[in-house]
Amino acid sequence: MFDPKTNKYPYPMETDHHYLVVHKNRGIVFDSKYPYIDRSKWFVFKQNVVRFMLNILVFPLCTIRMGLKIEGRNNLKKHKETLRNGTLSVCNHVHMWDYIAVMKAIRPYRSNMLSWAPNVNGENGTLIRMVGGIPIPDTNLAGTMAYLKAVKDLLVNDHGWLHVYSEGSMWEYYAPVRPFKRGAANIAVNCDKPMLPLGFSYRKPGWIRKKLFHQIARLTLHIGEPIFPDHALNEKERERDLIRRSHEAVCRLCGIEPDENLYPAIFDHSKRVDYYTSEYGVGYHNSR
Repeated sequence: MFDPKTNKYPYPMETDHHYLVVHKNRGIVFDSKYPYIDRSKWFVFKQNVVRFMLNILVFPLCTIRMGLKIEGRNNLKKHKETLRNGTLSVCNHVHMWDYIAVMKAIRPYRSNMLSWAPNVNGENGTLIRMVGGIPIPDTNLAGTMAYLKAVKDLLVNDHGWLHVYSEGSMWEYYAPVRPFKRGAANIAVNCDKPMLPLGFSYRKPGWIRKKLFHQIARLTLHIGEPIFPDHALNEKERERDLIRRSHEAVCRLCGIEPDENLYPAIFDHSKRVDYYTSEYGVGYHNSR
């Protein structure tokens, strides 16, 4: 496994914290009236236009720019009967635009994605919504209940696809898989749906990418096989078991043996492990 070991980015001390600054607040309130999954004809039309542009322009550019390689698409065909009845995918979050790679990898399935609420309220919020972003309310109880109901309707009634970054935040080109928060496993248990592990690993950039484009690494996205909730366990243990197994699966897809990963599977206010340097983000201006 190639580890970029970059210190370009200011990885926070807490493993689920963000470091990118959202420069705009559009003032949207994510309460019980907010359309977490907008099914209006106008919104769906705009999403279809965006999807068309993704297929003809964005996906090819993404593949070239990221040096993207996708492995394991045969698992989508192998488990198509399971996946088309509703599923959650989980993945390490290692690039600002890695969801584009996820969308390309899982075609013809179309996914929604849980998103940090300030991102949806920020300067990229419209684009995030167009590609299926669902804001997670962080202070509004009524909004949280409405969001959970919308997600359950998506998985159970619409047999849809929900993508979750269980690490809780994006750390660019970070190799170890950070601990998983409980959200995805909780939804999977409550909806009785499988989780499909995905994992990004890295490849060394060639001379042109490294010298001319200052690319730190090329990305490979690996697609695993579905993991199902264990009904022999009570609900609480079923959730914890699903977190552990999905985290182990993502580690292996990334080329890391779970017992050699730096972090535990389950988030418990985990702190960053400085395994090669203690200085990050020196001179990086787009951070807190």
